[in-house]
Amino acid sequence: MSPDNILQAAVVFDGPRRITVLNSTWPDGMWVDVEGRVGVDAGVIIGVNEDPTGESFFKSLWKSFGRWGISKLRQVSVKTSTIDIRSQQDLSLVLASLDIPPLELPLSTNPPANLDWLTSISTPLLIRPTHNTTALMRFVRESWSLGAISVRADAAKLDVQGGSLRSSSWRNVVHRVISNLKTSIRVRIPSLPGLPHPGRNTPFPSISELITLCTFNLSTSADNLLIEAAATVIDPAPLNFDLNAPSLPFIVSLPSESFTPAHVASVKTKPFSLTHPNITLDIFGHVLPLSEDTLPLLSTFITRYLSGLSNPITIHTPIFADLSVNVDFPAPTIKPHILRDVTIRDMKIKPGNTFTASGTVLARVVLPKGMNVELDVKRVLPDVLVFDGEVPESVHLLEPASLRPPAPAPPPRRPLPDPIPEKAFGHIRPDDWLISRCVRIEPEAGEGAEFSVTARIVDVPLEVLPGRRSEFSDFVSKVIFGRQGAVAGILGTADVGVTVKGLPLDSPDHRDGMVLSGLPFKGSVRVGKKN
Repeated sequence: MSPDNILQAAVVFDGPRRITVLNSTWPDGMWVDVEGRVGVDAGVIIGVNEDPTGESFFKSLWKSFGRWGISKLRQVSVKTSTIDIRSQQDLSLVLASLDIPPLELPLSTNPPANLDWLTSISTPLLIRPTHNTTALMRFVRESWSLGAISVRADAAKLDVQGGSLRSSSWRNVVHRVISNLKTSIRVRIPSLPGLPHPGRNTPFPSISELITLCTFNLSTSADNLLIEAAATVIDPAPLNFDLNAPSLPFIVSLPSESFTPAHVASVKTKPFSLTHPNITLDIFGHVLPLSEDTLPLLSTFITRYLSGLSNPITIHTPIFADLSVNVDFPAPTIKPHILRDVTIRDMKIKPGNTFTASGTVLARVVLPKGMNVELDVKRVLPDVLVFDGEVPESVHLLEPASLRPPAPAPPPRRPLPDPIPEKAFGHIRPDDWLISRCVRIEPEAGEGAEFSVTARIVDVPLEVLPGRRSEFSDFVSKVIFGRQGAVAGILGTADVGVTVKGLPLDSPDHRDGMVLSGLPFKGSVRVGKKN
């Protein structure tokens, strides 16, 4: 038989039943231990298997002698050069190279139709995948669309010798060297739980469709921000395929249109094994030092997150240096509401050429679920619309919150909304930052870290909005003549200067932390006659 026919008709491999990764550095590839079952039907190679339709006495005797010879030979030792696995669609593309240590393969004759005659085997294997990951992913998608994997295995040399590897006997006389071995392999892709049925031009799902982020936690350590997360990945392997993987390293980056993605986190998975239908990954790591170029990207990320939107991120592993996967960091289940219960205690309005307001601003800063970081709100800059009565439910401010570096001077005043909301009569905006006091408090269930913030405002001008002089007069009348004063609704945004303990900022310009800008809030305050 030709070498290709021998591999196609005589060599039977069942598996792999189990794959165990033996190392985690993989500078030159990855060593794995492959377990399966293997057998060689030597009877079909030399034509001595029994013919179920019957045969002559002498032919049967001759075949019996051949089967006896195979039983005495028992096994062969196989040594092979590096095996290149090529795509049948593009033979110039080497998908992977395999180095296999010498093997001992058992010989059989007249094997049954089932696979019970196969012998269990375990062997280490060095796999060096192609560095052309774009071509590799294209091959995966094309194979999925066709419903089968079609490759060609090429080996420069295959050395087959009778007997075992460690013994010298007459069996070693049986010897054959095969050069330039080329054999085609086609494997049908089975249906896999959680994935569309392969074949019929069905597209392979995107990576983001396979991964689900279940939990995410960001916490403060002494000098860094720690990351813990749990994710599930649809297991793409057949049910009889088992794998134990060590800790795998990944870098998380924020994509940029103008330069290479900015690295923001280094994470690792805990060792894991395959489970159906989903693999659970426990992930841990830390935030990387943030450069000046990273901050605008981080600002965009936080702006979208606080607006209840998902964010594109890029994940790659040093194991495959040029393989990057674009996925979405999911939006929060509930749109974050950072500033809550905002009010002004002991608010006083003083008349004069210009009305002024004084009091103490109180608020809760509530971080989204999973963000359990230590922060200090050092200063605030509120921009407040004042209403006669509670703020109408239909009135909202749509400005998105964002993150930016602190500036030497306060940010410019925001324009008034156009049109001015119903019942709004006043506008309060200090000319400079208000120094604040921040105390961590017990968070509510289902929330991240929570802080109580207070800041004093002293004689800040109360600007009467254009065309709202009568509404202002009505409000003042309620304050003066009403038994319980008057309720003033407050609606606005605030810039909050924060320092986050452990946030690794490279630039000395960020020693004062960062500014969360445009945080919306809504509240109310009662202004009494004595005020």
